[in-house]
Amino acid sequence: MSTGSRRTGATSAGRRLVRVASPLAALGLWQLLTSYDVDLWLRFAQFPTVVEVASALGDRIGTEAYWQDLGHSLRRIAVGFLLAAVLGVAAGTAVARSRWAADILGPLVEVVRPIPAIALVPVAILLLPTNEQGIVFITCAAALFPVLVSTRHAVRALNPVWEEAVLTLGGSRARVLFSVVLPGALPGIFGGLSVGIGVSWICVISAEMISGEYGVGYRTWQDYTVVDYPGVFVGMATIGALGWLTSTAVETLGRRVTAWLPRPTARVPAGAPARAASTPASAAPASVSVSGPESGPESGPESGPESGPASPVRRPEKEPVP
Repeated sequence: MSTGSRRTGATSAGRRLVRVASPLAALGLWQLLTSYDVDLWLRFAQFPTVVEVASALGDRIGTEAYWQDLGHSLRRIAVGFLLAAVLGVAAGTAVARSRWAADILGPLVEVVRPIPAIALVPVAILLLPTNEQGIVFITCAAALFPVLVSTRHAVRALNPVWEEAVLTLGGSRARVLFSVVLPGALPGIFGGLSVGIGVSWICVISAEMISGEYGVGYRTWQDYTVVDYPGVFVGMATIGALGWLTSTAVETLGRRVTAWLPRPTARVPAGAPARAASTPASAAPASVSVSGPESGPESGPESGPESGPASPVRRPEKEPVP
């Protein structure tokens, strides 16, 4: 094994150790402050200790109500987030590519987007027949705008040369949409999805506290009303774990779907021998010209062996789609 490989392995092991030690140190500090009832500017005397919260979590996991609340919250997140993903990608693509959609939906989006999703609870109660549908509506509204805005920016940032190449070869508008626009915008779309899933958890828990009958947020609020503080922290820990798992799932799916994209190379540690970076042919810039004995006389003097670097190709401006 080379020296560079050993240093890279040691760096990876050190990073994993830090990631494990960080939450353990926070839990140790929490246990220390609550055990000694530290009451300075921050008051830890009323806080439950880590041991009390762990004991309450062990008791809750063995009950049917805990898993029932977990299932209700996950179902609301799944339905609301999937609706937001479909609607957000469709509306964001339409606004980015159509003048009519931009004129009709653009002002509505900019007016409604600053309103917090939790402020829509009265609207959901008045508009929808059941509390369950209202919570799903709030969850969908929370994730919709991050997905929509990210999709809009990602589609507008695409290189117009790709679309023009497909149209020149006889491709239809639908082929351009599904073969160029959506695949090219996937990194931006999944960035919006990662943000949206976190905002969805914030709003679904808040909605469950206000108008829910089951769910992690509802149970956490009930524990607070009966002054069961270890139960409150059990709910908070459960919410954090669920949010982390769902966000990790979205990011993992995004990496798999966009596996065809070039990835940044790993940093070479200081003192390690540098390796030559290999650039795939598909990632070569368009300004590089190929010269050699196969080039004809019409290629000009720039294509000869003694010629200097080729000048960059000027890309045509994209015509807006009516």
